[in-house]
Amino acid sequence: MASKIGKILVVDDNQGIRRALEILLPLHFAEVKTIPSPSTLVSSLEQFRPDVVLLDMNFNTSINTGNEGLYWAGEIKQIMPEVEVVLFTAYADIQLAVEGMKRGAFDFIVKPWENEKLVSTLTAARDKARKAMGRDSKKVEEKAASMYWGSSHAMAVIQKTVRKIAPTDATVLITGENGTGKDVLAREIHARSLRSEKPMVAVDAGAITETLFESELFGHVKGAFTDAHADHVGKFEQADGGTLFLDEIGNIPLHLQAKLLRVIQNRSVVRVGGTKAIPVNIRLICATNMDLDQLVREGRFREDLYYRINTVHIALPPLRERREDIAPLAERFIAQFSEKYHRPVTGLDESAKAMLEGGRWSGNIRELQNYIEKAVILSEAKNLSAKDIQIDPSGSALGMTGDAGTLRAASEAEEERLVREAVERSNGNISAAARMLGISRPTMYAKMKKYEL
Repeated sequence: MASKIGKILVVDDNQGIRRALEILLPLHFAEVKTIPSPSTLVSSLEQFRPDVVLLDMNFNTSINTGNEGLYWAGEIKQIMPEVEVVLFTAYADIQLAVEGMKRGAFDFIVKPWENEKLVSTLTAARDKARKAMGRDSKKVEEKAASMYWGSSHAMAVIQKTVRKIAPTDATVLITGENGTGKDVLAREIHARSLRSEKPMVAVDAGAITETLFESELFGHVKGAFTDAHADHVGKFEQADGGTLFLDEIGNIPLHLQAKLLRVIQNRSVVRVGGTKAIPVNIRLICATNMDLDQLVREGRFREDLYYRINTVHIALPPLRERREDIAPLAERFIAQFSEKYHRPVTGLDESAKAMLEGGRWSGNIRELQNYIEKAVILSEAKNLSAKDIQIDPSGSALGMTGDAGTLRAASEAEEERLVREAVERSNGNISAAARMLGISRPTMYAKMKKYEL
């Protein structure tokens, strides 16, 4: 038996479980501490300073949905990011445990447990906590964010265009459905540019409220408005010398587009409440999933702004138009998540490939990524099968059958239906609802406010 090292804190309200673990775990850990509820969790963390916390998902309180476990897992990672959390869950709460891993938990154990599986998981978590404090997972995320070009003709044309325009300061407009990778392409262009050593500042323009739009983008001076207790540097200034990425630019209200156009033309900002014009040296990249040509015709997007941001236009194809790239993308995600979640999965079997390539993928690459992430977490097999992935026949993460299918090109009534259904299906979990729709969390908040949800 390996030498006993490390400290583990067990949080579980079941006395029988605590007693069993008080016998088993001292065989593998130098110190073991058990507590019956999270009421003393914070003080126990500070005093005991464990390497690993084995955390029950439910306790004998008014909250019994597993969300309490998610809350305390988040609190542990906030107080002590270096501590690894393993979730202790009943079979019915596996979906919540998967969500917990996405939020930073190391792994989960299903009750009743197998001693060998429990010990191997907890000792792996202990070893990780005692090593690099999570730096390896950061490298995995950075590696996963790099652009995957694939083998389709459409992506080959885009890659050729990027090689040509990246070293210039040409303004770029990237269009495409939700989840096609517009933000990843923007970062690829910045990484290949002469500004790569300078910051790239990304802004979800559709999520900024109208009252804060000018302050967020252009900055404000102290005393400009209530709660303006100090000068604030806006996104344009933050990106000085580098790249400013304005995502969802089609959602900016018409009256604010004029102010944005003025700054883009003049390459200078005047902070809210100020009088001094501050020059900014930026490369501008914009993105949208909307049809700006149509918006211009309808008078909902300024034509002069459209021409200003549309020096080079790159249209990313939806995943269903590059099916030869689906399996390679899935295998790329498998490599990413098997490393992140310490799973033995290395590839796809033929049934999985056939299922993936036949899917509709209304959420595109982001939807594919979410399916693979969940499958890798839950599977213990070497190769994922169709059974592991379990997409519905339509290939839609939501299983929605509306005329639009996604928020792209949806009417307002259809968009409201999709947003409401996502909120219902996720039981009010904003992050999960946003992932279902292939949008950011801030954008989800904005749409919920719009439809008074």
